[in-house]
Amino acid sequence: MSDEREEADEREEADEREEADEGVFALPSLSIACSKLIFCILPVAQIVVGAVYQNDCPRQPFIPIYLEVMGAFSLLYIGLSYLFCLNNLSPFGMALNIVNLLIGLGWFFTGNWWIYSIYQPNYDKTTTDYCNKTLYLFAFWTTNLFYIQIPLFVVFCLCCPHHLPHVVTGCGNE
Repeated sequence: MSDEREEADEREEADEREEADEGVFALPSLSIACSKLIFCILPVAQIVVGAVYQNDCPRQPFIPIYLEVMGAFSLLYIGLSYLFCLNNLSPFGMALNIVNLLIGLGWFFTGNWWIYSIYQPNYDKTTTDYCNKTLYLFAFWTTNLFYIQIPLFVVFCLCCPHHLPHVVTGCGNE
């Protein structure tokens, strides 16, 4: 009778350890999925703001276009990373992801020039050389957000290097 009781206790402890281990492995996957969902909101907002204010920045007419294209590249990058997580990253898929990333970074730095070169534009619509305040400040702060994320990413990588492959690829613990 006591042997059966000990075996039952051991099985219960083993089940508890398995559940705890599953929770540890599920956390990075869950956190990555949530962060990707949150990061999908910003590109959609970029596309919407760029489209709504398409002709509201004569001072630098490329800012709305920058927002629309940057939002589209970001969504494409997020979508490709999900697709490759499901199908394992093939050499072609990895090359496609890298090309998309490089083009997106080039576009990002071009947008930086357009945004920062007119810093503190005239927001007064009665002039011909103005930029809509909502459009400009949205573009300005979403660009700054990228630069704010870089040190946070570095600190995360230094503190949690074992999660780095999952952060870079966007894949959870499969």
